[in-house]
Amino acid sequence: MTTQQSTHATAEHVPGDSTGTEFAEFGLPESELAREALRYTRGIASPMLFHHSIRTYLYGRCAGEARGVVPGRDYDDELLFLGCMLHDLGLTEEGNGEQRFEVDGADLAAEFLTGQGVSPERVDVVWDAIALHTSEGIVSRKRPEIALVSAGARLDVAGSAGDLPPGYADRVHAALPRLHTAAALRDAIVAQALVSPGKAPLFSLPGALVQERTGAARPTWDQITQAPGWNDFAGYRG
Repeated sequence: MTTQQSTHATAEHVPGDSTGTEFAEFGLPESELAREALRYTRGIASPMLFHHSIRTYLYGRCAGEARGVVPGRDYDDELLFLGCMLHDLGLTEEGNGEQRFEVDGADLAAEFLTGQGVSPERVDVVWDAIALHTSEGIVSRKRPEIALVSAGARLDVAGSAGDLPPGYADRVHAALPRLHTAAALRDAIVAQALVSPGKAPLFSLPGALVQERTGAARPTWDQITQAPGWNDFAGYRG
């Protein structure tokens, strides 16, 4: 099985109640829309992506609480869940287009939510949360429903148990095994970009991962900016 194929799974490959009641102990949103988003992601994502998506929500919620940001008062919990649950759809077979995976995923999420009758204003929040979730230094300045998707994903990929309440990571990982999340995400992003190089623009996360994985030479800032012929570096002594 190729790396690209391994990121795709049909519903039967992700066992469990399609409504997500097996995760009831963690207090997932119970609206019909939230359940539909969980069913949709479970149906097209691999077990690794599905587990990562739920953990992103759980850890994003923890990141908010650590900052004194709580659902209901400071943000819409359903919107946060939707952003987290759908944030990596660009790494599924259905979401794999010609744009970087964050934007492909945001577009597919918007299509799904629009089909569910979600208002354009709410769809826009989820689109931003997904498209920006790897844009550190920018996304943190956005509203909590957007910023906490990135914070949760970052905690799940590059955090540690010490960043979470005592014992919480052990409980979460027992219900949602990691399945080599960081390594599998890297390989999925790189596999897509090797087929469609436009999915890994210079200075983006996908671009950096492709360069790291392949060792292929990438143009420098000087080379890129001199190419048009403006000669900005001629005689420059800064």
